[in-house]
Amino acid sequence: MSAALGKRTMTLNMGPQHPATHGVLRVELELDGETVVKATPHIGYLHTGIEKNAEAKLYYKVMPMTDRMDYLAPMSNNLGYCLAMEKLLALEMSDKIIYARVLLTELTRIASHLVWVGTHALDLGAMSMLLYAFRDREMIIDIYEAVSGQRMMSTYFRIGGLAHDLPANFDREVKKILKVIPERIKDYERLLTDNKIFRNRTVGVASISAEDAISYGLTGPSLRGSGVNYDVRKANPYCGYEKFEFNVPLGEKGDVYDRYLVRMKEIQQSLKIATQAIEGMPEGPYQVHAPGIVLPPKQDILTKMESLIFHFKIITEGFKPPKGAVYQAIEAPKGELGYYISSDGSNKPHRMRVRPPSFVNLSALPKMIEGRLVADVVAAIGSIDIVLGEVDR
Repeated sequence: MSAALGKRTMTLNMGPQHPATHGVLRVELELDGETVVKATPHIGYLHTGIEKNAEAKLYYKVMPMTDRMDYLAPMSNNLGYCLAMEKLLALEMSDKIIYARVLLTELTRIASHLVWVGTHALDLGAMSMLLYAFRDREMIIDIYEAVSGQRMMSTYFRIGGLAHDLPANFDREVKKILKVIPERIKDYERLLTDNKIFRNRTVGVASISAEDAISYGLTGPSLRGSGVNYDVRKANPYCGYEKFEFNVPLGEKGDVYDRYLVRMKEIQQSLKIATQAIEGMPEGPYQVHAPGIVLPPKQDILTKMESLIFHFKIITEGFKPPKGAVYQAIEAPKGELGYYISSDGSNKPHRMRVRPPSFVNLSALPKMIEGRLVADVVAAIGSIDIVLGEVDR
């Protein structure tokens, strides 16, 4: 208890074990009755030191670590790192690689948003949504397993291309997803969009203005829910996104409900991009020809001495990019994910720094919930869509 402005207030810790904090997050709440007077997020319970650990590893060995940040969107994490390294190495990707990467990262966006809508609805009492969302996410996880052998930490993208060529049944399985998911999204909207209880918990709750959203550095659906038209895929196209036609959904009031609507519409736009990518997928190699940087194909390692030597050298010594620094941003499911990599000419990063959207977006939580009720804290945290692996990287 503490005295504030003549009133007695109570300090309450929400988390770090609370399921609605979506990870090991502790929010210190100062309450006047059920009204939040002050909110202070405390992080660090999951600290992994990924950025500093990366500086002690060969460049290609950093890749699996990127999966562990936003572990619900591993392909997006892989893509950002690959693009940064390819910019540093001045490597140009083939259309086959570009289209495959776009397709898989858009499927990743859908999978991430499915986890979000399931867990967010569960936080607010709609229990069935979690089962429906995870049921549909499984189809995308099956694609992960088909291309990489892993269902979660896929690590399928590589500096210079892909780990392996796309499997033989890839087209058929992807088209099955593109056929099924649109109808499932309609089911979600029938369950939630006009649901009186859901609207009471979300409409007008945890609003943040466009000006405040920009001031706090919000990106992704948290920013676009406030009506700000900023999407890295449009503002600074990367990985061939300028070749694809899609719209950027926007909200109006910047409340929990708008952030929900934006993500539902983003799933539809990702389906649109994925359809263009699978239908326009060109033939070609799944990796660029860059001896000494990109691992040779397995069949060449087994039959050609030169390829075996390059493989041995890369695995044991890595490669040495030129001195310099690069920054590459992508539009991850949570917002702008950026990689800053500084090279001193050695075979390991001199410095690596990640701009994680979950960490930055979380900073606006006090602005969203101060002056509102304790029950709104749950809705607000869920609407930001944080992953603590990215916050505490």
